[in-house]
Amino acid sequence: MDDLTEQMEVRRQKLLTLKEEGNSLYPNDFKPGHLTSRIIADFGALSEEQLGALKTDFSLAGRIMGIRSFGKASFFHLQDRKGRLQVYVRRDRLGEEGYRLFKLLDVGDIVAVRGPLFRTKTQELTIDAQGIRLLCKCLRPLPEKWHGLADVEARYRQRYVDLMVNQEVREVFERRSRIVRLIRRFFEER
Repeated sequence: MDDLTEQMEVRRQKLLTLKEEGNSLYPNDFKPGHLTSRIIADFGALSEEQLGALKTDFSLAGRIMGIRSFGKASFFHLQDRKGRLQVYVRRDRLGEEGYRLFKLLDVGDIVAVRGPLFRTKTQELTIDAQGIRLLCKCLRPLPEKWHGLADVEARYRQRYVDLMVNQEVREVFERRSRIVRLIRRFFEER
């Protein structure tokens, strides 16, 4: 069995475990309250004390782009359509059930996170996860972080993967879309 199908089989087993535990595998009732770009723009300049005084829970959804575990605590990067934000996960904050769900998550899964903002020791703006919810399980692994999609043919054939992992490609598509919209509006008004 090659490495790719092995990873896919492990992800399928995790999906079956989630299903057996009664989790909704693909819920469609979550509405994110915030975007990472707005959080960074509005609160990125605040100090640790100012963030602590906010007393606001932020809710956002996105794709897990990297997970780092350190025993009872973990970090992961959550990427939505406009940016990326770090999330801090601790067993005592999520509870046993929430932390068990977190341990079944993989890079590529789409999750919803709720919690307040704080700064880490390295001063990175981070959400302290008070709640986590699976929105969509990714059964195929994303391309390797450092090498990405190096094959140009694969990038064109699998455009959706290229858009997931390359911020620059996503920005080009957004700019192109805005330009086409402006051209259409210009000609429609004449």
